[in-house]
Amino acid sequence: MSARNATPAILITMPHSHYSEKARWALDWLSLPYREEPHVPLLHRVATTRNGGQSVPVLVHGNRRFVDSTDIVMHADAFCGGDLLYPRDATMRREVETLEERFDLELGPHTRRWAYAQLLSESRLLRQAMSRGVPWFEARLLSVLMPLVRNQIRARLRITSESAGRSLDRVRAIFREVDERLADGRRFLVGERFTAADLTFAALAAPVLFPAGCRAAYLALDEAPAAMREEVLRLRDTDAGRFALRLFLHERAGSPAAP
Repeated sequence: MSARNATPAILITMPHSHYSEKARWALDWLSLPYREEPHVPLLHRVATTRNGGQSVPVLVHGNRRFVDSTDIVMHADAFCGGDLLYPRDATMRREVETLEERFDLELGPHTRRWAYAQLLSESRLLRQAMSRGVPWFEARLLSVLMPLVRNQIRARLRITSESAGRSLDRVRAIFREVDERLADGRRFLVGERFTAADLTFAALAAPVLFPAGCRAAYLALDEAPAAMREEVLRLRDTDAGRFALRLFLHERAGSPAAP
């Protein structure tokens, strides 16, 4: 059975999650049919724990469950024939996987912490992003749950002004590493075509770039607090930032949408 003709998978997400955007982008790019099931924070645990996961994304595909964004991307690539987002060449694949893991463990957590630190005081904007596309009753409940959601995020991610500053420093350092990698004029991080390394960098950089074409629920840049907007513009004006924005333009916006 081809990927296009398979029974659609179910992708459990939170609308604003950049790790969900990583998984969603891979499924879209590979044209693997799926139905997205978005939930608001806290209530998402009902769907994820029922399927063996904790946080999002979780992919339910037939009788299989994938509870990590990288596992979802790897499964989708293999299901669609392989050698698509992960090169068949063993050396290149290791390089892709090494970069992907670094972005997963370093970039993603730090872009998330810094972005939340800028927005936790913006309850209306956060509620608007977190409730996009979710069931109507969850959107209603979020109004009541919002103080608890904010406190949980602050505690779980250990958000303080100091930790947010350290996270921004880590983001800048990773951007500089990507700048250096791109300095030889290459168009992609590994080899001569788009891979999971590129996808992961761009998706997990999204909270500090507000890229056009991103399908995560982000506010418009002109709605962001002034200090956040200024930092986003600085990060956009780097080789790494321009690279991620180009990937969203050419590899994301032009990819087929999920049914």
